[in-house]
Amino acid sequence: MADAVLFEFLHTEMVAELWAPDPDPGSGGKRRSLSVLEGLGFRVGQALGERLPLETPAFREELDALKFLCRDLWAAMFQKHMDGLRTNHQGTYVLQDNSFPLLVTMGSGPQYLEEAPKFLAFTCGLLCGALHTLGFQSLVTASVASLPACKFQVVIQKS
Repeated sequence: MADAVLFEFLHTEMVAELWAPDPDPGSGGKRRSLSVLEGLGFRVGQALGERLPLETPAFREELDALKFLCRDLWAAMFQKHMDGLRTNHQGTYVLQDNSFPLLVTMGSGPQYLEEAPKFLAFTCGLLCGALHTLGFQSLVTASVASLPACKFQVVIQKS
């Protein structure tokens, strides 16, 4: 429990630091901040993708890798399982968390929806990095319709 709280505080501080007003208006601003958060998440995802599946044989199927993310990776990061996994069987997967821990502390009004993407960028990178380590190139995006629920859309890129 203490680890989860520490991670939430660390994540909140990373977002706050990267979202602080930039004295140089030409530096890319918020788009750059999202990229930095996503990059940090990617590296953490790579490390977790190397360490967590030590006792699991290599993932041959995309669906097995996504199930691993929903169960094992999510439990390691957030002490819970993902609430839903859907696929169109053509390389697109939707992972749903009805009570995403990094959004739970936010207010539930519609005015907070525009603030949600900055709290999801790290996790998008995390999923992408873990999949990269497992041998799958992907594009991960997140969406929020109502807080604290969110959906991560994972598109596996065929090579």
